[in-house]
Amino acid sequence: MNQLCIEKLNLQYKNGVKAIDDISLTIRNGMFGLLGPNGAGKSSLMKTIVGLQQPQSGKLLFNGIDIIQQPEFIRKQLGFLPQDFGVYPRTSALQLLQHLAVLKGVADAKERKKQIDILLEKVNLSAEKNKEVFRFSGGMRQRFGIAQALLGNPSIIIVDEPTAGLDPEERNRFNGILSEISKEVIVLLSTHLVEDVRNLCSSMAILKDGRIRVVGSPGDLVSTLQGKIWAKKISKTELTDVEQRFNVISHQWVENQQVISVYATQQPEGFEAVHPTLEHFYFYTIKQSVA
Repeated sequence: MNQLCIEKLNLQYKNGVKAIDDISLTIRNGMFGLLGPNGAGKSSLMKTIVGLQQPQSGKLLFNGIDIIQQPEFIRKQLGFLPQDFGVYPRTSALQLLQHLAVLKGVADAKERKKQIDILLEKVNLSAEKNKEVFRFSGGMRQRFGIAQALLGNPSIIIVDEPTAGLDPEERNRFNGILSEISKEVIVLLSTHLVEDVRNLCSSMAILKDGRIRVVGSPGDLVSTLQGKIWAKKISKTELTDVEQRFNVISHQWVENQQVISVYATQQPEGFEAVHPTLEHFYFYTIKQSVA
């Protein structure tokens, strides 16, 4: 069982922005979702975990080893899938995976070939292995990204906004691969898409302004809002008045009508009860958080 322990981690940039504010988390095998708006500090935390920047204080332990002092320990066991990645032009998927495998230390040619063949099959790209990667569709590139992240049999995989821009079919295929991978390693999913966390993660944290606002399982967190979320269709002219009178946590368009959701311990007049969702909890938490 792999374990990443983050203890009272702090990072402030030279411009005065506190990107990581006293963060503490313990993450074990499985899919862990780090959810937050753009600018919440998710990327700063990822960069610090992999040793690209040094925190001012706190501890980072991976399987008991201090990875602030020994960043190479986690790098040797790390797979990383960024939101977007460049590829060499005129290079096939097979050639690029062979090159990346060497860089990751898979020196034995037979072992390298075995790993690459298994990974291409896992991500359903065996038939496309001789195709130039820069010609791949968005979904194919993301599946290739998983393959390269898994080279070297990593113990921890970090994926950053992995499903942005994918169509529903590719997103489902991609999510299935991530779910299967997470049974044996830590998969840390950094995203602002509530749907990805809801679909994939058994544990999650919400991050805002560099601070962890809440940690738990999606189901347990959503259950705290049971009987407290109410919805109503309104006209555009009513929005300002409703926002002044109620604790509005979200509004969206449904069949060309605006629907607002509010938080209240008692049913407001004219509103209907709705089953809370992770999206409700996310917006409720973000709105209640004080920077």
